[in-house]
Amino acid sequence: MDFVALGQALVLGVVEGLTEFLPISSTGHLIIVSDLLGTNDEKGKVFDIVIQLGAILAIVWEYRARFARAFAGLGNDPVQQRFAVNLLVAFLPAAAVGLALQAEIKAYLFNPVSVAAALIVGARAIFAIERWYARHGAPRVTAVDAMTWKDALKVGLAQCLALIPGTSRSGATIMGAMVFGLSRHAATEFSFFLAVPIMFAATGYQVVKYRELFGAADLAPFAAGFVVSFLAALLAVRALIRFVASHDFRGFAWYRIALGALVLAYFS
Repeated sequence: MDFVALGQALVLGVVEGLTEFLPISSTGHLIIVSDLLGTNDEKGKVFDIVIQLGAILAIVWEYRARFARAFAGLGNDPVQQRFAVNLLVAFLPAAAVGLALQAEIKAYLFNPVSVAAALIVGARAIFAIERWYARHGAPRVTAVDAMTWKDALKVGLAQCLALIPGTSRSGATIMGAMVFGLSRHAATEFSFFLAVPIMFAATGYQVVKYRELFGAADLAPFAAGFVVSFLAALLAVRALIRFVASHDFRGFAWYRIALGALVLAYFS
């Protein structure tokens, strides 16, 4: 067994699980940590995508009752039908843009300096949106089930920004949803739910496309990264839901600025 590869997988699994659903960019963190570990090659990038499946399954497990209601009600429950349609509508923009531009994004933006710049720009956006949100009173939509397909489409368009590594998928969707009238709690939950189709699609696509890069020796590191990512993500999701009940996201913005500045200083 390659214990170095196993150790790297464990580290990356923890990083992925803790950062996937926080507005600090899991992809950005994985690029930075992978670069430090020397695993930021094509195979490493695919591994990063695959271990995200562990984090996504943490959402499925945590909200298993909600997803079960959605599946059970698809045939006759208008609320669950609207929920499914909203996920599909929000999923499509980033899926289409990501499929069209994935090669260019990987070639030019998958590097620590680009990630650092996106972290800092994203932090400024969080500060601006939080100031705007504080001035505009009560949100229009306070629960995910009250969203319309137009709300979902706007959030889906915001998610396209997250194709830039360092922007943060959760950050783009949560902040975008807040601008479009969702409460902080509803925006956070919809960001969780939206992660499921987009990351399942990304994982499946990458595994099929690059399957020849992997062999039996990769099974143990993949399994380790997957399990650790699942457990870390479960903790992060529960903590974030508690956090947004009484806090805004400016603390994450300060973290993004500090990390971005450190990365620029180290890699520039």
